[in-house]
This record gives sequence, structure tokens and C-alpha cells, in this order.
Amino acid sequence: MIRKAIIKDLDRIMVILEKIIDEMHSYNNYQWDENYPQAKDFAADIEKGELYVSVRENMIVGFICINRVEPHEYEGLNWSSTKDALIIHRMGVDTDYRNAGIGKELVGFAEDLAHRSNVKYLKTDTNSLNAKAQALFQKCRYIFVGEMSFRGKEKPFYCYEKVLEG
Repeated sequence: MIRKAIIKDLDRIMVILEKIIDEMHSYNNYQWDENYPQAKDFAADIEKGELYVSVRENMIVGFICINRVEPHEYEGLNWSSTKDALIIHRMGVDTDYRNAGIGKELVGFAEDLAHRSNVKYLKTDTNSLNAKAQALFQKCRYIFVGEMSFRGKEKPFYCYEKVLEG
């Protein structure tokens, strides 16, 4: 089940985040660290109604932020459309619940939300070292658009898009 996050969920989200950061750093991926994302980022997402959580057996096991905020770093990439898009940000799955379809469920939820919002286009990005996220987006039929850089991050980020049918 996926539902909108509430402020009470923040402690569990931060526990999941810490586990994800430890895993990322184990293979030298510093996409996320002590500076980003922070509790205040998730709290702002919750306040705006843009953060969703995946719940299994009354336990939050994943999260995803979905909004229309496009990083200015996306400018200059060869996106296939200039239409209104939903953007997937800050998505994570508890490391203890990997390979259970939660990531695919979260991406599918973003696509369903786009359909319900009458939006037919999604964009996202991930660190070039984040092979798990790249594999997920490819499995969900997202198309690689190109790479860009975020200030302060050593490695490039890969950008993906998906045009929805119907």
C-alpha cells in the first residue's frame, strides 16, 4: 500500500535513509550524505503533500517524492518533450526489503499519479554510480536522456524520462 506521508512518519523515513546512505557509501556513491537529504527536506515534502510512503505489514519500507519541480540542471538536456512533467525525487527503499518489488511499486505509483493528474510525462535522475536505481528505471521502461552535474557532486547524474501511453 502507498499513502501520503505524514509528519509522524519522519522518524522511520530517517532510519531508512541512514541505512541507504550507509549502503551507498559502501560502493563510493555519495549521491546522498549528511548534507542531503535531511529531515527538513522530507518535512517540506510532507507539508506540500508531495511525499508518499510504501507500507508493508504496518511498517514503512520505502518513500518517494513526486512533484513538478524540475532542477535547473535539467536545462540543456535533449528531453523528448516540453510538456508538463512530474518529477521523481528522493526515492528510497529500506535495504532490508530489497528485491520485494517496492521500488517498482513506487515508480508505478508515480505513473498512476501522473495519469490521475492528466500528465503523460515523467522525469528523474540518479547518480551514475547508483546501478540499482538505474536498473529499476530501465526495468520500468524509462529512457536514458543524458547526464548532468549537480554542484558539489563529483560524479555525473544520469537522467531518465518516460512518456506515458493513453
